[in-house]
Amino acid sequence: MIMSRKLPQIYLARHGETAWALTGQHTGRTDIPLTDRGERNARSLAGRLRGLTFAAVFASPLQRARRTCELAGFGSVARTAPDLMEWDYGVYEGLTTDDVRKERPDWTLMRDGCPGGETIEEVNARAGRVVDGLRALTGDVLLFSHGHFLRFLACRWLDLPPADARCFLLSTASLSILGYEHGPDEPAVRLWNDDRHVEL
Repeated sequence: MIMSRKLPQIYLARHGETAWALTGQHTGRTDIPLTDRGERNARSLAGRLRGLTFAAVFASPLQRARRTCELAGFGSVARTAPDLMEWDYGVYEGLTTDDVRKERPDWTLMRDGCPGGETIEEVNARAGRVVDGLRALTGDVLLFSHGHFLRFLACRWLDLPPADARCFLLSTASLSILGYEHGPDEPAVRLWNDDRHVEL
């Protein structure tokens, strides 16, 4: 019998809760820490990932992602990857969607972007670089990153337009898995926004 080789899987861990995640403020490059609950939920990822072996582990350089990585038990093996940073929201940094819509009532992030920050095309290009790098690796990979960026990453993995990122909601400290169905030409979502380990 011919055994097919195991296709690699990409595990996506969104960072734990922050104060701005609680208030719904856009948190791009502002380097804020996890809340106490965010730290507890990051530790709970260790249980979800226990026993798994990864060919590589990467984390965004922002402290909320790095700390989540450390508390999940992968701080000693993770490499920092600047392309995993969250969207640069420009003048909308720290604002909620309601704040922005006071001036732009029909604004949506995934369609309109943020003045003074990264364009949708720039974020999508970063996601593309990450996907290209992942596909060049052998074995399962674990990433610690951010909500909006990981949604773009999923779209690039699936070859969907960037605007479709609006459909892929992610909770803090959630776990998702990208992979394939029958072969490398059939990318698929194997698990999305699994937060059963998260303390609400």
